[in-house]
Amino acid sequence: MDETFFAYLQQLELMAFFSAYPLLFAVINVIVAQSKKAGVNKLSFLLPYSYALVGTLYLGLQIKNLYPDYSFENVSTSFYQPVLIIWALLSLLFFFPALAKKPLISLFHSFVFFFILLKDLFLQLFSSGADKNILRNEMKVYTDSLLLNLGAFLSIVLLFFLFNRYKKRLNP
Repeated sequence: MDETFFAYLQQLELMAFFSAYPLLFAVINVIVAQSKKAGVNKLSFLLPYSYALVGTLYLGLQIKNLYPDYSFENVSTSFYQPVLIIWALLSLLFFFPALAKKPLISLFHSFVFFFILLKDLFLQLFSSGADKNILRNEMKVYTDSLLLNLGAFLSIVLLFFLFNRYKKRLNP
């Protein structure tokens, strides 16, 4: 098969994991701005951790895809867009509190993948004879990305509240 097909599949993988984070970021920040409750204000600070969790899931997929041959040759021939893959794996750095304290950095990091989606949308909408199936596929991938990012965020919120509850139980 053609290498551009596999490069497109890797691009779809990256979009499936990271492209919907800006929308989730915006929605959570609107909810936080509208809410007067103290617990809800902390939600926006959990966003980088959910982004890092999505990056961990992406790393797990890449490790699964490379199994059983983790040699340098296999890795170098399997990655058709190594810069984007390395950029995606940098999302793991948001587990560090120094980066997680600045949620805007995670938003800027995710814009790379969102702009890939916007570029493809622009090319599909304004080119003559464009295949509408590509646009339909990318919208399905974007929806899946939104569900994945929302699930990761809800998991982090649940872990945060369980951890706080456990901590309060130990220190009454």
